[in-house]
Amino acid sequence: MVKPDHAEALERLLAADPKLALLIERVGPCRLEIRSKLNLYESLFRSIIYQQLAGKAAASILTKVQGLFPNKPNGFPSPAQILDASEELLRSGGLSRNKMLAIKDLARKTVDGIVPTRAEARWLTDGELIERLTAIRGVGVWTVEMLLIFGLGRPDILPVTDYGVRKGFQLTFKTRELPNAKQLLRRGEKWRPHRSIASWYLWRALEL
Repeated sequence: MVKPDHAEALERLLAADPKLALLIERVGPCRLEIRSKLNLYESLFRSIIYQQLAGKAAASILTKVQGLFPNKPNGFPSPAQILDASEELLRSGGLSRNKMLAIKDLARKTVDGIVPTRAEARWLTDGELIERLTAIRGVGVWTVEMLLIFGLGRPDILPVTDYGVRKGFQLTFKTRELPNAKQLLRRGEKWRPHRSIASWYLWRALEL
């Protein structure tokens, strides 16, 4: 799990990569922390709705969909409620057909045990979680990587397809073009086992 003070991780990153160390010194203390206490089903439910939408529009749809179910645990309809709901009811909350089908698939895979609880996830590797969760319709590797970093606090995730990470790398390492996945992974070997924190600093590079 990502630790709140990050002291040990920062010490190792500063020693391992002088160029990244310059960025770390410019940005200052790491403020990476778990953003959500939602379980995996709830986190993915929210992520599916937010995909390719502006924040306000997505939040409005999420509220509408939640409002379709009067009795719901933790603010979210349960997987059983979603499976029992008609497609017409879910679409009435503002979901596109693809997102409605993705939510249905998420519910089915949660009931089937493919989507683990937070407690069960502790015993699964990053790779195992990516493999299981990307089997859900509409859920890609990037979505799971964000869940691993910000939902589960996994310390060694490097989202090589993320534009912010790639642009932050270009700015930090002064490359002519955005790095490809192979270049990021090669440099990222220096950052193990703290690549989530390295990624957080690369995101911050865009703000400098």
